[in-house]
Amino acid sequence: MTETTGTRSGHTGTEPAGAGAPPPARRSGVRPAAVGLPLLGAVITLAAWWLVTSGLELVHPVSLPPPQAVWQAMVAGSGVLMPALGVTTTMTVVGFLLSAVAGVLIGMALAGSRRVERMFAPLLVAVNAVPKIALGPLLVVSVGWGAKPILTMVFLLCFFPIVLSTATGLTTTPNDLAELARSLNASWWQAFRKVRFPAALPQIFVGLKVAMPLAAIGAVIGEFYSDKPGLGYQILQYNGIGDTATAWAAIVLIALMSILLYSALSLVERFALPWVRATTSAR
Repeated sequence: MTETTGTRSGHTGTEPAGAGAPPPARRSGVRPAAVGLPLLGAVITLAAWWLVTSGLELVHPVSLPPPQAVWQAMVAGSGVLMPALGVTTTMTVVGFLLSAVAGVLIGMALAGSRRVERMFAPLLVAVNAVPKIALGPLLVVSVGWGAKPILTMVFLLCFFPIVLSTATGLTTTPNDLAELARSLNASWWQAFRKVRFPAALPQIFVGLKVAMPLAAIGAVIGEFYSDKPGLGYQILQYNGIGDTATAWAAIVLIALMSILLYSALSLVERFALPWVRATTSAR
């Protein structure tokens, strides 16, 4: 009777009770907190904005209009602001993609050769240290009007964090993965394609996510010195005629655009690197 009972229990006396149980899987899908908490943060921000401008009247409406005035100006000026939003979004995305391609290639070159790194790393740091807004008028003289100064400004602001993250990721391959590639007699290209580059992708995406908001900043700064009627151009125009509410509406649209683009990039990272969530601890 004792042996029968022990057999029905499903494990022997020396086997732990939960040895055969699979590890708990992570819950997939969108959690309510992922949507509710950002909305709560937006509500708190709007409430603080209203309190400062309308409730306590700590700031003059000319300097910072209340949120209701900005909303009314956004609705009234939608015929101008929405096309401008399309222009700025296009410049931001195109400039970011150019920066991503060039930044990853430059980072690969720095990671692949110590001599190349020593020759060009100080120059990259020097270019990144130059105040970009001071280059605006010079870009118009150098590359002309239109989209070129905007894309150049986006590139100058975005490329350095992408270069740095790519070079860092490619030079910090885990030792166990590098040893595995060597033990399998993998060629340099095979080791790079199968081990080094995939292992560097999480670090590369960190640089891309840092660069995405900078791309929006670069596009707006470039539009200050361009004839492209984007949101940066509209900010200067409306501010020049004293319509600060519409100028702030353009600023709000820039912020919303940046949030959407950053969220889209995070979504791409989540689908492109599924093993990262599976091999790292949940927060």
